[in-house]
Amino acid sequence: MKPLSIPISALVASLACSTAYADNIYPAHTDLPARTSLPNVSPLNSDLANRGAYVARTADCMACHREDYSGGVPIETPIGNIYSTNITPSTQYGIGNYTEADFKSALRKGRAPKHQIYPAMPYPSYHGMSDADISALFAYFQTVPIIDKPPEQTTHLPFPLNIRSLMLAWNIINVPSTENRSGLTSVQQRGEYLVNNLEHCGTCHTPRNLTQGLDQDRYLSGAPLGKWFAPNITPDNDTGIGRWSERDIIAYLRTGKLDKQAYAGGPMAEAVAHSTRYLTDEDLSAMANYLKVVPAIKTDDYLIPVNVARLPSPKSTSITYDLLEQKDYLAKAKANTSPATISQSSNQINSQNRGMENSDSPKSLYLTHCASCHGVDGYAQPDARYAAIVGLSSIRRAKPDALIGVIAFGAKGAFNTAPKMPGFEKDLSHAQIASITNYVRINFGGLSSSDVSADEVKRVIKEKG
Repeated sequence: MKPLSIPISALVASLACSTAYADNIYPAHTDLPARTSLPNVSPLNSDLANRGAYVARTADCMACHREDYSGGVPIETPIGNIYSTNITPSTQYGIGNYTEADFKSALRKGRAPKHQIYPAMPYPSYHGMSDADISALFAYFQTVPIIDKPPEQTTHLPFPLNIRSLMLAWNIINVPSTENRSGLTSVQQRGEYLVNNLEHCGTCHTPRNLTQGLDQDRYLSGAPLGKWFAPNITPDNDTGIGRWSERDIIAYLRTGKLDKQAYAGGPMAEAVAHSTRYLTDEDLSAMANYLKVVPAIKTDDYLIPVNVARLPSPKSTSITYDLLEQKDYLAKAKANTSPATISQSSNQINSQNRGMENSDSPKSLYLTHCASCHGVDGYAQPDARYAAIVGLSSIRRAKPDALIGVIAFGAKGAFNTAPKMPGFEKDLSHAQIASITNYVRINFGGLSSSDVSADEVKRVIKEKG
């Protein structure tokens, strides 16, 4: 069955509910990847409820509460895991007894009818949601199927963190978490609203202050996120996304990938899968336009410029979609890499790793553990949603922590059909992970050298594990 599309009247209302755009023209992009049809709309529902289905996507509710809103998803925080709640219309386990005023209080103030909500639910950002969007979202949640059971896991924090009333003091300091800027065009105002409030990008991409609120002086400049690191998305040319065009930003938010630049994994993959791929071209354009004018912040984790001349070329034009050719090429590469063979790049690896046995040569390790998915030359099979890794920014950062983390802990792709990358923390030694890290950075990142050590791998695993 073809997915239902949101009614035209409701879609128009969703775009105009907060800001008018009559005097602005969005950037013209005629070659954008197609938007995914919006699910969870029905001709049986009101236009208000169907508009709320779009608001739910822009607010990324599903990433934390699941597609059926049953909750139970662990959200890693410095004080322990906080589990999302059931937000279906169940009167016993969900929000079926909420009035619209209760709903608005939860979104804007972090206040449920009977208790304070932990700010793992991004109410410091939702604080800026418009009345119209909250009303539409509330109408939509009255229409979702009831899940009449509690989440499989619920939040249990140790004393005194289990005293939810402590959040009242936290809220005074940290809510709201963002302020509107002056001098923006109406398109940029819409982008600001989406980035700062609905999509709550700062929740992941902004460092925290001593109270674990957002550090506004370093807004969107990148922050650790459990086993992940949310990168700098300010328009700084060296450490952020300043070299990305608006079209690049739109394409990445729509598909979760950007050729030879970026591939979404972890929490960002979830944001793409549950939210941004459903957004209209106009809303993605507004976000991209706004991200180009936020204050640029330079950090110490700069990107090493890609040297295209050092990047490999695919063996053939067909290998990225021909599974048999890919398997045959891998078999030959393994046969030609005898235990005594050391790859050219291994001579550039630090002396600590040169002492390993020949079977642990960087190339052998990569071919054994990585190439069946990512390909001998790093181009993988994108049609099957195996990630191409050639030129990615995550392997060209001065700090190798992000790449080490992916190899050690694995990664989940942007869509449910994408295979999940396993982690090798328990299967490979720190020295072996370091060797693979160096091999990938040199051969697929175009770096002239890389000296990641076993000690660095040990540190990253300890910090993020």
